[in-house]
Amino acid sequence: MCLITFAWHVVPGMPLIATGNRDEYHNRPAAAAGWWSDSPLVFAGRDLQGGGTWMGITQTGRFAALTNVRAPGDDRDGARSRGELAADFLTGTMTAQAYVAQLAQASDDYNGFNLLVGDQHELIWYSNRAADDVRNGQPITPGIYGLSNARLDTPWPKVVRTKAEFASLLCQGATDEAFFEMLTDTRQASDCRLPHTGLPLELERALSAVCIETPDYGTRSSTIARLDTTDRASLSERVIC
Repeated sequence: MCLITFAWHVVPGMPLIATGNRDEYHNRPAAAAGWWSDSPLVFAGRDLQGGGTWMGITQTGRFAALTNVRAPGDDRDGARSRGELAADFLTGTMTAQAYVAQLAQASDDYNGFNLLVGDQHELIWYSNRAADDVRNGQPITPGIYGLSNARLDTPWPKVVRTKAEFASLLCQGATDEAFFEMLTDTRQASDCRLPHTGLPLELERALSAVCIETPDYGTRSSTIARLDTTDRASLSERVIC
């Protein structure tokens, strides 16, 4: 996932509503969302190279989602696959707080990431590239949030724009079709609003879109996930390529 917007305890009866786009190289193999044969309670897409996932749910009402942190020159070859972080939470039984506390001991084994884990009762944001105040996880308080390839709610143009539209759609009680349409926005930010992450300008422009389109890399799928107050979870996905 490279863009997630989510509402936590905003909609009555629905503790969590999350939407996201997964951006990845086109040649990295992946399976569409479905029940995992080796973990039958998990419903998620799957990275067929690393074995993990970018967003998923379980029959018991667990939720996990992941984005990479953009830091050119900081990534290490041979680091563990970040997708296993979301998968390990979904296949496990630890609470979100216990899981991130354990993860903090091994987080440097991974390149930069943001992780959201929880259930209807608690949702935790954890990043191994955040300041010390988040190194043990930050509990999410009620509200609407956006997460891309920097810290939670960093005001990159696509985060700001999508959060606003997401909030508007929630107020309207919009259908899934409207949320999926929101995630297809290919507009690029103006140069004066681009973040400076160390990438060449042309690439920074391309990555500023909600839905990324380049020959080798781009938005591969869009997802909507929900948790309700009865521990039921649902997830819908549209695969782009």
